[in-house]
Amino acid sequence: MAELNTAPLLEVEHLSKHFVSGNRFHRHTVKAVDDVSFTVRRSETFGLVGESGCGKTTIGRTILRLYDPTDGVMRLDGREISGPMTRDLRRYLTDHVSCVFQDPVESLNPRMTIREIIGEGLEVRGLRNRQEIDEKVYSVLQAVGLTREHANRYPHEFSGGQRQRIGIARAIIVQPSMVIADEPVSALDVSIQAQVINLLNELKESMGLTILFVAHNLSVVKYFSD
Repeated sequence: MAELNTAPLLEVEHLSKHFVSGNRFHRHTVKAVDDVSFTVRRSETFGLVGESGCGKTTIGRTILRLYDPTDGVMRLDGREISGPMTRDLRRYLTDHVSCVFQDPVESLNPRMTIREIIGEGLEVRGLRNRQEIDEKVYSVLQAVGLTREHANRYPHEFSGGQRQRIGIARAIIVQPSMVIADEPVSALDVSIQAQVINLLNELKESMGLTILFVAHNLSVVKYFSD
């Protein structure tokens, strides 16, 4: 394995995320994440591990800013990403961080073709040349072990393992600095899990990806994480 660059890519300091429910007469606070700190260095796989319900998925979603942090500071490549959400910050995050979700069925729009699902991120970033988008889609399909013929099919025509490969292709086509992999193999058959983990490892090496790997299976974390 190549020697890791020691410069931090992601810094999380004293992160907290609390959810408040109820009304003005009776309010209840759930401390989903409470005072968590860690650093992820460039080109490494950092394992974020814990039992179900401990808040690790909430941490990933807060880094993506799907949730606003209650307290703490987060920095990505030196830039603070925990402050007020602006259009510029949203663009910065979508350009630099992608996510592979836990459930490959729920995370893919059943009404869109694979070509549309994977290419959508490029269109959001302003690419309008259809031929260029298609070529990038074909290239990334090949990178995850699928073929260009798969581009015109729909999610229901694929197995769970193939759907997760599609989800990985969607995440990496924008060439992000970091991928948050949120339990990417927990919904898959054991026989398929190793294939997906090995694919992520290959992409990490070939693309220089930094991966925040969220999981509860210690043996998978031990095998996959730096």
